[in-house]
Amino acid sequence: MINKLHLTVLALGITALTAPSAMHAQQVPGPHPAYLHALSDLRAARHYLNDGWAWAPVKHDDNEAIREIDAAIGEIKRAAIDDGKGLNDPFPIDTSLSPHDRFRKANELLWKAHNDLSRAEDVPESRGLRDRAVGHVDRAHQIVDNAQRTAHWE
Repeated sequence: MINKLHLTVLALGITALTAPSAMHAQQVPGPHPAYLHALSDLRAARHYLNDGWAWAPVKHDDNEAIREIDAAIGEIKRAAIDDGKGLNDPFPIDTSLSPHDRFRKANELLWKAHNDLSRAEDVPESRGLRDRAVGHVDRAHQIVDNAQRTAHWE
């Protein structure tokens, strides 16, 4: 027959077995909505820039900015905040925008991504990844600014 002492020992044993997994579950980060917003903004900026420019100076800057955006996306994905969308998945953009306005829109999206990524990071292991992603976003922003100056769109 099971008495109170046996039930207490059984309850303590079950608690001891489940406590480590419960503590571990609390340490696992959940989705970061700001990172997901940043991914979406970065993909949109990439699509606004990815237009196959014929003029070499602008094309060079455009391609360089896309490489920085891709690097930022890669850093965010390595932080395990992946929404499963590919870089080249269709993305609705306003194709009626002039080249000047497309670069301006890309810069707005890069600024939004910078702000989303700059929020406090609660997972210490992800801070370096986040900081590198912000660096890539900022370099992409500078490159787009340079392309706008080169094209005399400012």
